[in-house]
Amino acid sequence: MRQFCFLLKVLFLCSTASAQQGSIRGFINDADLKVPLTGASVNIAGNKGDNSDIFGMFNIPGIHPGQYEMTVSHIGYRTEIINVEVKPDLLSSVNVNLKKNNLDLSEVKVNAKKGSALNIISAVDIKLRPVNTSQDVLRIVPGLFIAQHAGGGKAEQIFLRGYDIDHGTDISISVDGMPVNMVSHAHGQGYADLHFLIPETVEKVNFDKGPYNAGKGNLATAAYVDFSTKDFLENNSIKLEAGQFNTQRAFGQFKVLNKQTEKSRQQFYVASEYSTTDGYFESPQDFHRLNVMGKYSAWFGNQSQLTILASTFDSKWDASGQVPDRAVKAGIIGRFGAIDNQEGGNTSRINVTVKYNHQRKSGWKATDHVYFSRYKFNLYSNFTFFLDDPVNGDMINQREARNIFGFSTTESKSYLLGNKKTTTEFGAGFRMDDVSDIELAKAPNRIFKESIQKGDIKEFNGYLYVNQDVELSNKWNLNASLRHDNFKFQYKDKLAGATAFSKKKRGIVSPKLNISYAPNQKVKLYLNNGFGFHSNDTRVILMKEADEILPRVFGTDLGLIIKPNKKLILKTALWHLYSQQEFVYVGDAGVVEPSGKTRRMGVDVSARYQFNKWLYGDIDINVTKARAIGEAKGENFVPLAPSFTSIGGITARAPNGFSGSLRYRFIGKRPGNEDYSISAEGYLLLDFVAAFRIKKFEFHISIENVLNREWKEAQFDTQSKLKWEVNSVSEIHYTPGTPLFLKGGITFTL
Repeated sequence: MRQFCFLLKVLFLCSTASAQQGSIRGFINDADLKVPLTGASVNIAGNKGDNSDIFGMFNIPGIHPGQYEMTVSHIGYRTEIINVEVKPDLLSSVNVNLKKNNLDLSEVKVNAKKGSALNIISAVDIKLRPVNTSQDVLRIVPGLFIAQHAGGGKAEQIFLRGYDIDHGTDISISVDGMPVNMVSHAHGQGYADLHFLIPETVEKVNFDKGPYNAGKGNLATAAYVDFSTKDFLENNSIKLEAGQFNTQRAFGQFKVLNKQTEKSRQQFYVASEYSTTDGYFESPQDFHRLNVMGKYSAWFGNQSQLTILASTFDSKWDASGQVPDRAVKAGIIGRFGAIDNQEGGNTSRINVTVKYNHQRKSGWKATDHVYFSRYKFNLYSNFTFFLDDPVNGDMINQREARNIFGFSTTESKSYLLGNKKTTTEFGAGFRMDDVSDIELAKAPNRIFKESIQKGDIKEFNGYLYVNQDVELSNKWNLNASLRHDNFKFQYKDKLAGATAFSKKKRGIVSPKLNISYAPNQKVKLYLNNGFGFHSNDTRVILMKEADEILPRVFGTDLGLIIKPNKKLILKTALWHLYSQQEFVYVGDAGVVEPSGKTRRMGVDVSARYQFNKWLYGDIDINVTKARAIGEAKGENFVPLAPSFTSIGGITARAPNGFSGSLRYRFIGKRPGNEDYSISAEGYLLLDFVAAFRIKKFEFHISIENVLNREWKEAQFDTQSKLKWEVNSVSEIHYTPGTPLFLKGGITFTL
């Protein structure tokens, strides 16, 4: 009885103490654009704080009565310090307008909230790094390397965390919430062509490595990358560029509607780019790409937001393909020559998305998103030359046309559980891919000869998840989530007759648990654990009866973010990824290659330093060990898996209008096959960008490969046969990287 009475007293005292506490709530807005500002850091004494959400809203409960200094900061904005009085049992309302300012790393704050510090690095980089192409945008992710090997028109090959991700097998990429990856694609699973994204329209990049985010499902194993385009333009602008190899590019962005009232803020803008080049190969690439995008954004106070985006993308090109090492060394062709210069293709994509964010009177915050894409793809390749057809050659044609329909919805609410701030989020959605005439055919000299595979695919992915975030204290944060995905695969084989129809269903559950500790605003330690997965190609599942339809990946990250002084940010992580089974559909040959279980582990280190008000430095170092499980030692290497990569540079943003950047990228030698008897060469490159602004004009130049090094961009161990050879040869085939490439331009701001 005494124990029961004592417990009642403790509960009464706790509730009384909690009742006497107050809270601070408010909104953070951009002072110039007059719109809510997401991701602002709000802190008071005692390490209490919050980050503003998509509505610009923050909420700090459980504050003892008294006078406080509240610090509000955001990367790229001037920090504001405001005096706030907190009264017992009352809510103190504070609204803050932040003005843009030069980037200052002293504005970066660290706290225990999940996600608050994960993208500190990218937030700094997007403000500093020059972005000239969509490839540059992808390189914002530390440790991510790309390689182009088809004339600039095909999606880049991606490397990250010991994965040769090919064109997207183990990375989930999205733009404004719309998926970029193509499941069961004609050229390979997860194919992610980002060329429809205009680089100047990118406002921010959110990413996380590993399978730790409940909102990300299929393919989000090594990482996910979310690009967000600008909702509002500050100015109209026109950019004209020209460079070597008959390169030209024109870009423009214009506000068509720009309206502001006391209760709303609306804007509709149009952005477009057109680029063309012959490339640095002996055979002209005749590359052409056109992008047009229109976006409408409207804020109705801080309560709701509507965005509507429509875009179209069209590209065509010729390519010289990959060259065999032996032909170059023998002098039969030059480094920029070709065995078959008839490669190339064309592709297009039309996108429409509608997103509505709104706050309900009940306190729940909702996001509803619907999207549609119409996509076409047509590619000609020849990787083996005359191995299969000694007379006509081995050129193949991969093509498809697809419609993608998708919908997602989330509901979240923050509340006090006892005296712990808790946020609950529910999410659900689906994606439907309807693919017509997906085909692999023999087509020497781009002339159709014979279909190898041809059919129609319908692939449905529905999902739901719950995500629970609990602030255990001012220093500790716990995040637990559970996700369920359900798939339905259908394939109609058009070569086997009208009745050749097959289908299969499968589901998977992915739990995740993340915990973080931040003793102050300078240090954060986190431990992330989670299961993820990537689906196999529908044709592999239904035609080859794959044992693992949705192979699991389990990941662990132990990381530290530290800000030892105002000028330096350090981030490091020890990580491990276990893959249950890696089935790879090789679209180039129409075959399946099961690679079994794999284990990857490594260390990531990133640093950002501010030398003075206008000079910055950055470096990323990534060390990885990737091995196949169950294979003999010495025969268990993962082909093309990078073991050491590093990027870094110096960036200047002088007050007199000058800006510039000198950057390096390095990737070490890596295994070309399972026993490392063949190597893929590494490279070290320097790139330079400079610009000078005079009133409304900005003049800029860029130099890729400043030292004019010879390097191999994409490399593969391929068995091929030249027309005059008796026997085939297995060796490295590669696409040569760009020589020194100079480009200049002018931007006029209206």
